Amino acid sequence: MCGIVGIMANKDAVVDIYDGLLALQHRGQDACGICTFDGQFHMKKGLGLVRDIFREKDVMRLKGNVGIGHVRYVTVGGNNYEDAQPFYVESPYGITLAHNGNLHNFTQLKQELSEKDLRHVNSNCDAEILLNLLADGLRRNNGKNFEADVFKAVETIYRRAKGAYSSVAYIANKGLLVFRDPYGIKPLVMGKREKDFQIEYIFASENTMFNILGFEYVRDVEPGEVIFIDTKHEVHSKIVGQKERRPCIFEYVYFARPDAMLDRVSVHRARLRMGQNLANKIRKLYPDLPIDVVIPAPSTANVAALSCAHNLGVRYTEGLVKNQFIGRTFIMPGQAERKKSVRHKLSPIDLEINDKNVLIVDDSIVRGNTSQQIVSLVRKHGAKKVYLASTAPALRWPCVYGIDMPTRAEFVANNLNEEEICKSIGADALIYQDLSDLVEAVTRKGDHKIIKLCTACFSGEYPTGDVDEKVLQQIEEERSADKAKQDKIPLNEQMMF
Repeated sequence: MCGIVGIMANKDAVVDIYDGLLALQHRGQDACGICTFDGQFHMKKGLGLVRDIFREKDVMRLKGNVGIGHVRYVTVGGNNYEDAQPFYVESPYGITLAHNGNLHNFTQLKQELSEKDLRHVNSNCDAEILLNLLADGLRRNNGKNFEADVFKAVETIYRRAKGAYSSVAYIANKGLLVFRDPYGIKPLVMGKREKDFQIEYIFASENTMFNILGFEYVRDVEPGEVIFIDTKHEVHSKIVGQKERRPCIFEYVYFARPDAMLDRVSVHRARLRMGQNLANKIRKLYPDLPIDVVIPAPSTANVAALSCAHNLGVRYTEGLVKNQFIGRTFIMPGQAERKKSVRHKLSPIDLEINDKNVLIVDDSIVRGNTSQQIVSLVRKHGAKKVYLASTAPALRWPCVYGIDMPTRAEFVANNLNEEEICKSIGADALIYQDLSDLVEAVTRKGDHKIIKLCTACFSGEYPTGDVDEKVLQQIEEERSADKAKQDKIPLNEQMMF
């Protein structure tokens, strides 16, 4: 999972892009980059957080009223400078591109681009694959109608690229280009800012920065839609490859900020409803469960925990204080660092925990290590009983669309049943949300067009229809190889903070 932003403004866009990336930092902490254009491309990228990579001298150098930005966390390859986005090619025209997602036929496409299209891909990042597919598609068109050429080039991407992707690109002296995969698995939203000179446009993974930057939310980019904004700020759009809309359910569970609106559904409201449904299941399974307080595993689960407590008629309190300067453990580069990070980032408030029966609400349980440490921490600080509830069902299937879910063998729920998981994490009771209730929580309200969500990590149902056991085995082998390489790299070199 990554974060992207693209802006076409009337003046230098770099400050708005920088602020946009800060608002998307939760989506990736491994690397970041910005590319702008003022007749020539200016690029700065590196490994680490936005605030650490960009200095005043960098901002001054990144000239141009149009540009794109990216924050990354690693799903394929390694955490190397060569894999940081955006990417750039000189021909045709000169193009820069960044994306959020994952191509599960990356290896095949890399080979095809080299042998058939005579294009070299220098990194292990699938964004460079998309960039070269786009460049090759534009090269093959006749150039008489540029907008039509753009639509045809992206249509070629839709035919060749398998997976999920939302992309922003800029074609030198032509315009800003965005496109979303045919199933709309990865989010992409559009905003505008009215100016006397001409309207300014923004595209991003979330609309979390729109109010900060003065942009008005317009709409989501449709699945399979291509939008091209030319140098006169005229908008050209066409749906060239739409399939059934299947946005990722895990955006609402974990990744997106609560103030985001994705596919016309409020993430905040969806999480409130998750808490309601979870409370109903707890009441059904354990009608006499003695609960004194409900506390969230901060901070993604805060909203759901508050709603769960309210519906159970139990006091809500934030009994665990999170150090905001520690990264999200789910996207830490290695297992050892994830475990260390949990110890450093959470501090209990004894008065809220000691001598109480505590229900901890978390967003999900992946490997079980974080859950085990949180339960242990709460018990160590005096809780009489510790129960754990997850707003999501048990995770059993790897995500092939851009979330760094582990291989099946690493999922705690793949190896153990619920009773065994409960025992392994040291809880007195464990409650998982039902998948039907999670889906209902996301889709209950909102002026949306969602018929079905991508629930592959819970159900094993991959919406693109091209993921079978052979594909899963190949992906797991590649991830295991990537993990082995990453574990050999010293942590200071991985993070480069």
